[in-house]
Amino acid sequence: MSETILKAQDLHKRFDKVHAVQGVSFDIRQGEIFSLLGPNGAGKTTTISMLSCLLTPTKGDAQIDGYSVRTQADKVKQVIGVVPQEISLYPDLSARENLAFWGRMYGMGGAQLKERIEAVLDIVGLSQRAKEKVETYSGGMKRRINIAVGLLHQPKILFMDEPTVGIDPQSRRRILDTVLELNKKGLTVLYTTHYMEEAAELSHRIGIIDHGKLIALGTQEELTRTVGEYDTLHISVDGSKTDPGALVEPIGKIKGVHRASLEDSSFIIQAEDANTVLAGIIAQLDKAGARVLNLRVDEPNLEAVFLHLTGRALRD
Repeated sequence: MSETILKAQDLHKRFDKVHAVQGVSFDIRQGEIFSLLGPNGAGKTTTISMLSCLLTPTKGDAQIDGYSVRTQADKVKQVIGVVPQEISLYPDLSARENLAFWGRMYGMGGAQLKERIEAVLDIVGLSQRAKEKVETYSGGMKRRINIAVGLLHQPKILFMDEPTVGIDPQSRRRILDTVLELNKKGLTVLYTTHYMEEAAELSHRIGIIDHGKLIALGTQEELTRTVGEYDTLHISVDGSKTDPGALVEPIGKIKGVHRASLEDSSFIIQAEDANTVLAGIIAQLDKAGARVLNLRVDEPNLEAVFLHLTGRALRD
């Protein structure tokens, strides 16, 4: 898994005054799952759109299987498969008819196309429902057919942009299992998500992106080492009798607390050892009349990495 199949170099994209992607560089090795992890609006979809040749970079370039997205778009499109965030299906056609349409758009036909349609339907587990109109499908089933479209022409690398957004847990599990199975068979995957647990489960390496910049890159183990051994406390409070914002600074000064922030009425606190700082934190909250509603302690994870790098939690 050492040969590089994708190399992005200093990618930028501006839309009028908005600098959506700012100097993003990374490589993807053949046979790996590489995830871009970040909140909505971080620049994930814009980055994939440039790599898919749907948008021309304002600056920079990327090579996919040796072809430039700037100057060899036709060659790039032959080796990539794209599963967009939006459903790209015709609702009044059946799944098989949709696949036939998109297969012809790829230049496929005849026995080859029929064979590939049956193969991808089997991969996504919808062979038995292939004759039904897509409009009768659940959200999860539509997303699985979306994946099938991206696999039709047997791409060397598959781009998947937030493929589990807005679907039920069972469908989400099915999609994640499909990604893992495809990768086991050798397919390279670029996967974007704002769910840290997906990135943690799927990825060989992860790039964390925020405000258009790639702020960290590595394996999960490498990334979590950047935060040391900090625990993360999530404490929800009833702030009706006090201003929780006024408590961030004093909590941050408690010995052993590395960082404290507030999102809505929840404190997110990084500490060297949750057990040693918890009494002091509760005392501060009690003194101010902020009643604790919920408390959770997490060991170092990708959420903690994002908090460490940005000063805020990774949210939708």
